[in-house]
Amino acid sequence: MLQEALREINRGSAEIIDNERIEKLLKAYFEEGKTYTVKAGFDPTAPDLHLGHTVLLQKLATFQKYGATVQFLIGDFTATIGDPTGKNVTRKVLSKEDIKKNIASYTTQAFKILDESKTEIVYNNDWLEPLGAIGMLELASTLTVARMLERDDFSKRYAAQTPIAVSEFMYPLLQGYDSVHLKSDIEIGGTDQKFNLLMGRQLQKTYDVKKQQAVLMMPILEGLDGVQKMSKSLNNYVGVTDEPNDMFGKVLSISDELMWRFYELLSTKSLEEIQMIKNGVLDGSLHPKAVKEDLALEITARFHNDELAKNAKAEFDRVHAKSQIPTDIDEYSCDGEIWIAQALVDCNIEPSTSQARRDIKQGAVKINQEKILDMQLQLSSGEYILQVGKRKFAKLKVN
Repeated sequence: MLQEALREINRGSAEIIDNERIEKLLKAYFEEGKTYTVKAGFDPTAPDLHLGHTVLLQKLATFQKYGATVQFLIGDFTATIGDPTGKNVTRKVLSKEDIKKNIASYTTQAFKILDESKTEIVYNNDWLEPLGAIGMLELASTLTVARMLERDDFSKRYAAQTPIAVSEFMYPLLQGYDSVHLKSDIEIGGTDQKFNLLMGRQLQKTYDVKKQQAVLMMPILEGLDGVQKMSKSLNNYVGVTDEPNDMFGKVLSISDELMWRFYELLSTKSLEEIQMIKNGVLDGSLHPKAVKEDLALEITARFHNDELAKNAKAEFDRVHAKSQIPTDIDEYSCDGEIWIAQALVDCNIEPSTSQARRDIKQGAVKINQEKILDMQLQLSSGEYILQVGKRKFAKLKVN
């Protein structure tokens, strides 16, 4: 049982520091029933989670399966600084109002994956704000500027003479102090968080916590473009709260190569099962599209249910495979003649008239299933089915 647990915990991980401690904690659980804590931090920079976040959530759920209590840390204090990880400029600071708004839906989304009875939702403002000026100065004195500049993104920005706010130096220290306060046994995060995660180990030693957390790092999940990491700001994400049809369609849109990455990091299928599927694709007994559909069904069912996932597949087949119009599309109306680009914006299927013009030029816009190329087209009275790409539809009635 111990070895099975270790295999599941190691699955898909990019790097583990102090694997011996993890094994010791698991052994104590199996032999003595002792529980332990696993921490993961989430900065409320947006109101919703996406599949990139769920890579960590699923790993947390695996730990829960084997005796862990998850410390689901919402960085409501550290979000006021902004995590500098991977940033080549100082990140915009969130207001407290934005932070409160973004926190609101986090727990509901997280509990689609985590066991609520084995999860502690904690907010680092509870202990970082009371730390005060003296506590902050004491914390800042634990690390030198030279050590901080060893961090890759800081060193690059320093070499390029790009401004670094002093407050950004505090971010990894504050994240590390979270582990001091929570006395975490393990912390998990993305590979881009290595410096911050190791800071927890270092500060637990500095503050004499009597333990040093093990660190498990998961790879960063690429977005739908297969190039950059999944991010709302890059609009290459699949949101946990996406409607079933959108979720299914987005997953099905990924490349065949990226599909295997999604299988490894997001699927609940075993590594052996995934290898068998890969072999089937290689020998021609399985079609890549069918394999991708199975993945899209699994993910959509996880965040909705089996019936809605199957309905989403049927709708996708109806619209895309048979070039038909969806059964349920939003309806809009306007009074008087309207410019096509403005109509697409008003119907919420284009973000701006400039984007609408670009899509028309590229042949991505259809009216009543007929491609249009006239960027100056005016729509007079009548009813129109507007379409952008393969998934965006709207019905417009011009009075």
